[in-house]
This record gives sequence, structure tokens and C-alpha cells, in this order.
Amino acid sequence: MALSPQWLDELKSRITLSTLVQRTTKLQRAGREWKACCPFHNENTPSFYVNDQKGFYHCFGCQAHGGAIDWMMEQRGLEFMDAVKELASEAGMDVPAPDPQAARQAEKRASLHDVMAAAQDWFVARLQSDEGVGVREYLNRRGLSQRVIEQFGFGYAPDDKQALKKALSQFDEEMLVEAGLLISVEDKLPYARFRGRVMLPIQDQRGRVIAFGGRILEDRAKNSQVSVAKYLNSPDTPLFDKGRTLYNIHRAGAASRKTGRVIAVEGYMDVIALAQAGFEDAVAPMGTALTEQQVELLWRMADKPVVCFDGDAAGRRAAMRAAERTLPLLRPGHSLQVVQLPAGMDPDDLVKRDGPQAMEKLLAQPKSLLDLIWEHEQAAQPLNSPEDKAGLKARLLDHVDAIEHPDIKSLYRRELLERYGNFAFPKREFGREFRPRGKFQPGRIEPQRAPPHVADRLRRTAGGASRDSLTDSVLAGLARHPGEIHRHADSLLRLSDSVPQVAQSVDYLLENAQTLEAGAEPPISPEGILPPPPDNTRFTFLVEGSDPGAAREDLAEAVSLLVERPALDAAIAAATSRFASDPEGAFEEQQRLRKRKLEISERLGQMARKRAASAAEENYATDVAGAAPDEQETD
Repeated sequence: MALSPQWLDELKSRITLSTLVQRTTKLQRAGREWKACCPFHNENTPSFYVNDQKGFYHCFGCQAHGGAIDWMMEQRGLEFMDAVKELASEAGMDVPAPDPQAARQAEKRASLHDVMAAAQDWFVARLQSDEGVGVREYLNRRGLSQRVIEQFGFGYAPDDKQALKKALSQFDEEMLVEAGLLISVEDKLPYARFRGRVMLPIQDQRGRVIAFGGRILEDRAKNSQVSVAKYLNSPDTPLFDKGRTLYNIHRAGAASRKTGRVIAVEGYMDVIALAQAGFEDAVAPMGTALTEQQVELLWRMADKPVVCFDGDAAGRRAAMRAAERTLPLLRPGHSLQVVQLPAGMDPDDLVKRDGPQAMEKLLAQPKSLLDLIWEHEQAAQPLNSPEDKAGLKARLLDHVDAIEHPDIKSLYRRELLERYGNFAFPKREFGREFRPRGKFQPGRIEPQRAPPHVADRLRRTAGGASRDSLTDSVLAGLARHPGEIHRHADSLLRLSDSVPQVAQSVDYLLENAQTLEAGAEPPISPEGILPPPPDNTRFTFLVEGSDPGAAREDLAEAVSLLVERPALDAAIAAATSRFASDPEGAFEEQQRLRKRKLEISERLGQMARKRAASAAEENYATDVAGAAPDEQETD
């Protein structure tokens, strides 16, 4: 089977070599490359390097060298065509059929590069001709320098349906249609796709023209009797797949190796405006939200690309769509950063109004992907009622569920739930503001003091924040009912903030909620992080065979009481601390707080009595079932 060099180049461009190698070899970041101990020979010091930009691996010890296909052959032991087929399947490409006709078609597609190069030359020549005078004036009004016009290959497509076809008459009409330059309609002559537009070439990573983008001239748009698209791109062709292409990638790739950064903006005019302002490491998708394949291309250039969209509602939606596409792809060290421009502005507007330094300042302080998700969902809907706030939590957890990497998913869950908890359950200050009583006499401070036994009692009441039977019971109950852990995640995070002794246990539960087995005995956690339940339990949620609904209800109330208790202890301590200066107020506040603590104790007692009654009923039923027939009650 004959595979054209162009087809193989396309296959290699769609594969991230480091991702392929990391499936079997642990790589470490080393500047713009990756390094590891060579998988082809034994060594203690890493001498094996992978370079995604250049698309090859190399070992300085044994001189092993190659690309993605070589890796599949050497590491997996595959034959050449088997390696190609497996990589093509991952890249979403069809391997050319092994017949002479398919070979001829592949050769024909290869010559499409010649068609596109000739079209680009013709568009540039039209811009420089007399018919391009108005277009040149338009570009000057846009503030584009001659250097940028030449660098990005600006051209002009005349408003003539047959001019391009005549100019490229050396190529078959079918090739012009296949390249996306002509539109073929039944019973009509094929006609030019781009007419009356400023033309820009879209190039692959090797700088070859594979498609075009055309912007309508403002005068033509005003005079048109029908709606005309402002921007028009080539359709998908054998050379061009818009979901797998980034505009300006061949220039930005080289620039990003110097800056250690890549900027993704909305459109190619944004890329050009940034390049003129000195930001040459910018790329753009082809009029759509970033795709998974485009994210992978960005990660080849930088671990944390900066996504920079316009400061309007559409720009914010585009940023969020990019986030949603990226979440399932996240892996250690790789993410997106987000810059949102001022309202109503694009990069061109910003650098013209405030200069390149304004853009540099924004790029220096990007938001994280997590910040974007939190801010977007918090602003998405009103948050006036408990139901609204619960909806916010549900939306946040939906984003978390999209993440496939388990460690990253766990960290996102914890961070977002912590932010949600701080928002939905803000910390409240117990007690009241101290106001001096009586007439103030400067220079004389004679605070009243409580009787010693009263002060001692207050101090004893304020103690007891260490882990106790209730805390151990709740933690063990959550381990026994793991489906309830994330339901109470907000309360658990508040508890770990106020009682540091339980922080490790809370972390363990949140991170292992998906793996704990419901109804099983609590697992033996590392170094006793998770405490065993008390021997003589008083709670239904720790007893095998308890009604599931009642167990969940009791567990929810126990969590609530457990979280409230440290806050009461802190408030009692605060009241105690000001007893000397405000004995009456402190004592009154202390009594109120003590009453609430007694209510908590009483509620726990009720739960215990309910458990005891339930146990008695179970014992009675067992005794009756086990009695002899003549001993059982009869009507």
C-alpha cells in the first residue's frame, strides 16, 4: 500500500508524541521537552528525550531515534502498516485503500497543495493590481502595516464568479472544487467561493497553504441586497479540517518556544492585531469553539495556554465552551488559563486604545480554569433562595464529573465545594458587640470580676473541641454510607476548618467517596486517619439492618449538630474572655449558648432513645418468632 508523504505528515501532526510515549514510559518535563530513562536500554540517568514540537524522540545513550510510527514499531513490536492503522484510528483518519485507484486519488490530493499555492499567488497579485486599490486603502484604514500585510499574505478575491477559474486554468476544474475554491451546483457552471473579499491564507504547521479565510469589504456588505457573512472560511477538504487546525500555528509555534506561552484568540484578525503589537505567539480556531484536537495542539506549545476572548457575552460563552471541552482532557501539569478583555473590546481595540502594555498586563494575571467555572456559574442565575443555591452546587458538580483524571477530579471537587460552602454558609459571629456599661472615667479602669467559681465553670464549658464519641460516630457513619458524603461536603469542610483534628479524616472521606462500599465495615485507613466507631453505638446509621431512610435522616442531623457544636464552643470561649470587662453581658450570652448546647445534648439523647426502642422491638420480634407454637399469643 502506497502512503503519500503528505498523508503521513498529516497523521504525525495529529499525534502528540509525549502522550503516546507516556502510556508505557514515565516522562518528566525538561524545559520544552520531556525526559526519561531510556526504554530501549538500561540506564540510571535519563538520556531519553521527547520533543513534541519536532515530533521525534532521541536517546543520547543508545542513539534510538524516531517518531510516532517508529515508537509503535519498536516499543509495541508492530509492523509498519499495523502501527499506521492504529495511529490513524486514534487520529480519526482513514487509511487509503490498497488499490491503484486509491493511490491515484492520494496522488491527486497531494497536488492540491500546488492548487492552493497558485491561488494564494493570484490573490496577492490581485491586491497589488489596480483593482486592489480600494482594498489597500481599507487595510490602511485598519491600521495594518505593510510588513504585516506581507507577513500574513493578504490578498484580494475580485467580485467575479469566473475570474479565479480562468486564472487557474492549468488545473482541472474538479481539483478547484475539491480544494474548496469553486462551488459546484447541479445544472450550473462552477463559480468562485470567495468574491469581493480580503483574503488570508490558512497554513499548516509546515507553512503550506491548506485553506483560505475571506473578510467581506464593508462597502460591498452595505450595498448587498441579501445577508452576507462577514467572514467566510474554506470548507473541509482533503487538506483542511477546521476542527484540527489553528490559524497561525506555524508562526506561533516558533514564537512560543521563546516566550513559553501561547495565546488563543477568537479570530484571525485578532491574531494579526496582536502580531502587529508584538505578540507573535497567538493562534485562533476556525470560527468555532476550541475542539479537543485544538487543545492538544495548544498543549504541544505550552502546558497552560492562555485563552483570550472578547469582553462581550459571546466571548464569555466561548471561553466557557472551551473550558467544558478541556475538562475531560485535563492531566497533571496541563490546563488552560483565561483572560477576559474589558466589556465590548477585542484585542485590536485594547492595544489601539491602551497600548501593548495593557494586553501584557492582562496576560500576566490570567484566571485559572477553576476560577472561570466558579465565576461563570455563580453569575449564571440568581442566587436568592436555597433552591437557587442548591442549583449552583449541582452545576459545579456537573463540571467536576466531566473530569476524567481521578486526582484532578478530587482536587476540583474539594476546591469548588469549599468555595460553595463559604458562599452558601458564611461564617457567623456568635455573641454581641461589647459596649461599656456605666460612666466612663478616664485614667481609671476598675473592671468588675466574677466570683472565681463562676469563671472556672465558664472556662470548663468552653473546652472540649477535641475528637470525641459523636465525632467518631459521624465519621464512621459517613464511611458506612458513602453516598451521603458529598451531600454533606459543605458541612464537613466547615468542620475541618473549625476542628483541625478532623481535617485528615474529612479529606480521606471526600477523596474516597467513590470507592467506599456502602454498608461495609469502615475501612482501615492509613495511619488511623479514619477512627473506628465507638463500641456501644447509640446511632441507627452505624447499626447493620437499620432502616436506610431513618439512618440517613439521623446521620444528617448528627452531622448538623456536630458542625454547630464547635461554633458554640468558640462563642462560649469568646464570652468567657470578656467576662472581666462585661460580666453581665458575658454571663447572659454564656447562658444562651449553654442552653443551645443542652438542646443538642437532648436531641442526641432522643436519637439514642429511638435507637434503643428500635432495638427493643427487634428483640421482641425475635423472641416471639423463636417461641414454641403453644407459647405464642393467640386471639
